[in-house]
Amino acid sequence: MSAVRRIAMWSGPRNLSTAMMRSFSSRADCFVSDEPFYAAYLKATGLDHPMREEVMASQPQDAEAVVRQILGPVPGGKTVWYQKHMSHHMVDGFPLDWMDRVTNVFLLRAPERVLASYAQKRESVTLADIGFEGQAMLFDRVAQRTGKAPVVVDSDDIRRDPERTLSALCKAVGLEWDPAMLTWPKGAHAEDGVWGPHWYGAVYNSTGFSPPDEAGELPGWLAKIADEARPFYERMRGFRLGA
Repeated sequence: MSAVRRIAMWSGPRNLSTAMMRSFSSRADCFVSDEPFYAAYLKATGLDHPMREEVMASQPQDAEAVVRQILGPVPGGKTVWYQKHMSHHMVDGFPLDWMDRVTNVFLLRAPERVLASYAQKRESVTLADIGFEGQAMLFDRVAQRTGKAPVVVDSDDIRRDPERTLSALCKAVGLEWDPAMLTWPKGAHAEDGVWGPHWYGAVYNSTGFSPPDEAGELPGWLAKIADEARPFYERMRGFRLGA
């Protein structure tokens, strides 16, 4: 039996993360998980997110239980387990040692684009909500423990040239390239979190990656958050595939 490859894809919200989950789910050898720490994060923080009660009921609320689950047998007997993680879900006190047993990848998107999309779904937003600082902290942890920068991929590179960028990503994480990753069935998928109806409208209507969008001008309060996020983004982006 082939060895299992567990890929922890770290991003913030509105980062092309669900489309990337769709892409990996199109591989015959891959099982995908959607934000397995979400309920544990909501319990730990007490935050009031859209569909909070549904999220809390759908997943383990104990971070240690989540770790046991994501390091356990891969559902369906697959040999690749793609785990979509939000970096801001890893709050103080949550275990991180499990990261040493997976292949960590960091998915980036320009802060201006993240904020323009996020603000359409929630009326309030903070720097912590969009995950850049948490991403950088986890990036540094992986780099320190492995002695090298982890794999970084930018969502704009994926959208400009999906086949080239995803081929490079597969090579970087030890997978064979599979052209099936370029398309997926329209609509909701069984692996989606219960929060999908609130957040995943654009992905539900997609069957593949769309070209990059133009970043419009942000209102002042969002522009300030983008300025705060940019140093974290630029530092990680310097290590992206193709840089």
